[in-house]
Amino acid sequence: MPTGTYNLIDQPCVPVRWKPDSTASTADALPDLVGLRELLLRSHDIESLAVADAPAHAALLRILYAITARVAGLTDQGVEGDWDERRLEVLDHGRFLTEEVDGYFEEFRSRFFLFAPGGRPWMQDPRLAEQCDAANTAGVNKLIVTRPSGNNHSWFRHDTDIAPELPTAPEAFLSLLVWHYYGPSGRCSSREVKGVKTASATAGPLRTALSYHPEGNSLFETLLAGLLPPEESVNGQEDLCPWEQEDLPDPDRPPRQSQGPRSRHTGRSQHALLLLPDETSTHVRDAFITWAYRGERLPREDDYLIWQTSQQGNRYPRPADAGRALWRDLDALLLQNPPAGSAHPRQPRVFRSAAEVSEDLRVRALGFDQEGQAKDTQFVDASTPPVLGYAEANDPRTVPAVGRLRQFGELYGRRLDRAVKHAWASYVQDAKADGAAWATEAGARYWPHAEAEFWAQFRLLNRSGETTDSDFDPAATRRAFLRLAEEAYDAVTAPVTRTLRGAKAVSQARIDLYGGTPKARSAQPGLRVKTKEPLS
Repeated sequence: MPTGTYNLIDQPCVPVRWKPDSTASTADALPDLVGLRELLLRSHDIESLAVADAPAHAALLRILYAITARVAGLTDQGVEGDWDERRLEVLDHGRFLTEEVDGYFEEFRSRFFLFAPGGRPWMQDPRLAEQCDAANTAGVNKLIVTRPSGNNHSWFRHDTDIAPELPTAPEAFLSLLVWHYYGPSGRCSSREVKGVKTASATAGPLRTALSYHPEGNSLFETLLAGLLPPEESVNGQEDLCPWEQEDLPDPDRPPRQSQGPRSRHTGRSQHALLLLPDETSTHVRDAFITWAYRGERLPREDDYLIWQTSQQGNRYPRPADAGRALWRDLDALLLQNPPAGSAHPRQPRVFRSAAEVSEDLRVRALGFDQEGQAKDTQFVDASTPPVLGYAEANDPRTVPAVGRLRQFGELYGRRLDRAVKHAWASYVQDAKADGAAWATEAGARYWPHAEAEFWAQFRLLNRSGETTDSDFDPAATRRAFLRLAEEAYDAVTAPVTRTLRGAKAVSQARIDLYGGTPKARSAQPGLRVKTKEPLS
């Protein structure tokens, strides 16, 4: 079978950050990019992936989890259901076995070519060369999501479709992953299958969502902690990734049903791509991007997302929001049944067993603040200090503390937002004025300090087992967040307090910080002020 020259197994394609005490195997310096083989074999020497684009990072982790499960022999529960014990044995060994890593990549070597004219390139569909219009390709600017293409506005950089800068193979590799997981819905390039030509794609499985990953002191720990215990019904020989499948999928039918964690997290792409290399096979000169399947879409299912329920009873993943700090999600990550709110969040399944790898695991949140179709706003990339030791399975005493810490922080954030809007409407004597400028400034002042207060209180939680309820002091916590809200309110409203009308408006609206009263509600017709509100 004809193959290309750029193979992801050995060619440098993944950016990494080495641990400070790591040394190179040769006289050369440690490389910034490594191939997949070296990535796994030296994962114990690598601190973390160094992927700059958050959606590419999240997508690559899912690919690496699937490969890790295979090389570590953790694709099914086993005859005696000893999956957890076998994972701990791998952890105790301290590294992945060379023979297992080499054996896996030798078995599927022909499937890991990024470019394979006449063959089957990795995570691509070579049939697009015949099924799509060669005169109407996507172009490299469309492939690289951080570039403007067509009539879209510039985001990170200025590029033109007339004379585009060709992306390198590693850039194209990561962008390929972003399209598979975060590709937009809507019109795409036409693809003709069985005489029927269509040009409409469904959104990728992670589009708009924020995913959460346990993160250890090395990539080795991170990959083991991110593995999902397969369901008892899973057969490891059938739970295959797309590049392990014997045949390409039928685009005229819905996606293949997942057979377990590996296929569930690697085989749900709604987009089909084909990269066209330049003459040196080191850059991409063009690309086909179109739909992957016709027919009914498989339900969204992913074990690294917080799942919520809408008022209509529909299940959906918590969206990526560039303006929302990660600490506000912490109780939904640590607690199996977080404090019930209107959304009824559910803990990502991966966190039910991740702490068995280490109690010093951090949480990394990765996502893309975007809409379902074309609009992209901002990458989301945030991490916590080591927190998995506080998971409910390890320390049930943190259940009320972690939940209420988050609730108090958000309670006074909401009250502050309402208070400044109330003050502005009273000051301009217009009940319909939204006070967005004041609300934005107040939020910018409050939330960073609230985050610092949250982590300061979190670090004080007692896990020694000598006291009850983690030494959590609700009254002191309430006062701390109230003080931050008061300081933000005073700073934002100060400029108008020099006038009688302004001072009166600010004074009357200030009561919203404390929950409001019936008198305050009646004083401003058209303004809705709650007297009692839930903590969540």
